[in-house]
Amino acid sequence: MLIRTETDGDRAAVYEVNSSAFETHEEAKLVDRLREQVADVISLVAQEHGRVVGHILFSPATVCSDPGLAVMGLAPMAVTPTCQGRGIGSALVRAGLARCAERGVRAVIVLGHPQYYPRFGFSPAADFGLHCEYDAPKEAFLAIELVRAALTASQGLVKYHPVFLKLAT
Repeated sequence: MLIRTETDGDRAAVYEVNSSAFETHEEAKLVDRLREQVADVISLVAQEHGRVVGHILFSPATVCSDPGLAVMGLAPMAVTPTCQGRGIGSALVRAGLARCAERGVRAVIVLGHPQYYPRFGFSPAADFGLHCEYDAPKEAFLAIELVRAALTASQGLVKYHPVFLKLAT
């Protein structure tokens, strides 16, 4: 398996991976909108035997009390259903977090499965005094500091890029 930066030639495959992994095409459409409207995304693919089988995307997020803090939101992350359970998603998360750290991102947030993301070091965002702009269970809104104590002085509301509003409504 190869984890690499998404290229323009991967767009159709990335759309297919996201469409197959989620109940609707909304996450796949979200990826397209983020690519079009946000300059600073990190988009990685997992490739096996020349075929894209996984995708992860990170986009800028804002901690309202500290708008200059470099924070990324992890969303979406998808693996083709026939390839799930083989560590592809884990490899994508680890590679994505490493890429975020290389870019100087200080923390990452995710609205996801509370049993899955702690294995990578995520913990409830509420432990940092952060809460999500969306009506979601507190235990599903998680954060990780890529720089020690990066979130110490940053509390309150966290907002994803406005492109996410179309998905949330």
